[in-house]
Amino acid sequence: MELKRREQVEKRCDAFRMAQLSEIWIPNTELLKGRWNPKGRELPQFNAGQFSEMVRGKSIVFVGDPIGWNRMQPLLCPLGGVEYPIDVSLTPDEQYMRWRYVTYNFTLANIWTPHLVKSEETDPNGPTKTGLFSLHLDEADDRWLSEAEEFDYLIVSAGHWFYRPLVFHEGGKIVGCHFCLLENVPDLTKFYGYRKAFRTAFKAINGLKNYKGITYLRTFAPSHFEGGIWNQGGNCVRTRPFRSNETALADENLELYMIQVEEFRKAELEARERGLNWYGHWPHENVTLYNDCVHWCLPGPIDTWSDFLLEMLKTEGRRSREEKLRFSDRKLKA
Repeated sequence: MELKRREQVEKRCDAFRMAQLSEIWIPNTELLKGRWNPKGRELPQFNAGQFSEMVRGKSIVFVGDPIGWNRMQPLLCPLGGVEYPIDVSLTPDEQYMRWRYVTYNFTLANIWTPHLVKSEETDPNGPTKTGLFSLHLDEADDRWLSEAEEFDYLIVSAGHWFYRPLVFHEGGKIVGCHFCLLENVPDLTKFYGYRKAFRTAFKAINGLKNYKGITYLRTFAPSHFEGGIWNQGGNCVRTRPFRSNETALADENLELYMIQVEEFRKAELEARERGLNWYGHWPHENVTLYNDCVHWCLPGPIDTWSDFLLEMLKTEGRRSREEKLRFSDRKLKA
């Protein structure tokens, strides 16, 4: 199983490297140059050696939906240029992978939990033929919660799976749903379930007695398609990033984003009492299903997230040093 996974990663990374070097793979290579920088600041490109040194002796886990898995992919390939990892996964399921960089004593992992709370697919077809899921909004998914204390960095994300038909349970009872079309079950909308799921997940993290790590919130991903939804002609044939005046966070995307941020801020305040650090930010049947705007498996826009992660680790390192210096200064004065 380890050999099979290793071969799969090698194939992906070979394609990744070839796409960077050859126009045969991608006729329009301009899209590979797509990078986003914060306004007024140049964001350095990802440095695999520097990243490896910064995470020496530590561990990172991506917890959430497929977007989290896609955020792990851009790390595996460039880090492979520094050291190739070994597969130390606890299960053959690719939705729960662990990679170990022996020289740096560093572990990179992902845990599949698209709703963050306990959930099961009760009807594979459902009203929209994308499955009907039962969500226990007051119970964090133990698949990630039981392992969270092992990691130094917990990166949480969830989003578009809440668009599917959902039945909401609380206290062991059905309280409502999102587009479930069940008799006598009120439609509370996806926003209700989304808020409750994040509230439960954040509360569960703050309640872990032995968790001393740093939690990052990966905020809501944009729409996966342009010009229509996944089964109505939507695609992503974009070859350059949006300009600042071409798009805006609005409507459902904005509401889901704000739900995340509001629940994050509440959890952050609670976490401070335990000395924990949380990080987020404010904003200043169709084959095209696999050709969307978010799940990139080639160099380009998606790699920018690795740049962000490295910069956030640097920021945390600087802040930790400053706090230690201030503490040391207070001791000297005392």
